[in-house]
Amino acid sequence: MTRVLVVDDEPQIVRAMRINLSARGYEVVTAADGRTALRVAADKHPDVVVLDLGLPDIDGVAVIEGLRGWSSVPIIVLSARTESVRKVDALDAGADDYVTKPFGMDELLARLRAAVRRSSVGEDAPVVVTESFTVDLGAKKVHRGDGEVHLTPTEWGLLEILVRHPGKLVAQKQLLREVWGESYVGETQYLRVYLAQLRRKLEADPAHPRHLITEAGMGYRFEP
Repeated sequence: MTRVLVVDDEPQIVRAMRINLSARGYEVVTAADGRTALRVAADKHPDVVVLDLGLPDIDGVAVIEGLRGWSSVPIIVLSARTESVRKVDALDAGADDYVTKPFGMDELLARLRAAVRRSSVGEDAPVVVTESFTVDLGAKKVHRGDGEVHLTPTEWGLLEILVRHPGKLVAQKQLLREVWGESYVGETQYLRVYLAQLRRKLEADPAHPRHLITEAGMGYRFEP
């Protein structure tokens, strides 16, 4: 059973997450402030942490830094829409992903699944090499030429799923469900936008992609 540490000082949010996560088979432990979160993390060794940045005692970024001092546990940050600078600080401190408040439970669950999936990849995870770019699934990094390519969490989520199914058609609904959540399975325009972004970053000729292929009306395919 996957253990989730939820760190938030808003009781209604904690209660909603406990109910929803428990109903889906997660074990939930909670903390209402940063110091308690660090103590619970040390005691319970969660598989993933969902962390609100606005805590009553110490800053959420300090909690991330405290966790990263000894743990590589995936950390998903919860932040208000106006906290864009703090999101960057949180990611720089070692957070793996973020969800903006107010958020839908489907989105959070999708982020949780992706975080747990990525963390389960061992150090010997495959490195996928194409003629245009290299994907290191274990390190969660992409390189093109001599430099690393910065991908957003959503871009990485899409690319990772495609790369893990080389040569196979991945249906639109599967991609939308895995990356955004069940309630987004009809939002195919999301895929067009994000695949176009990935092609601009990774393909030698984005207008004529060699590796990230569209199967019209059905889905997408990764060709190494």
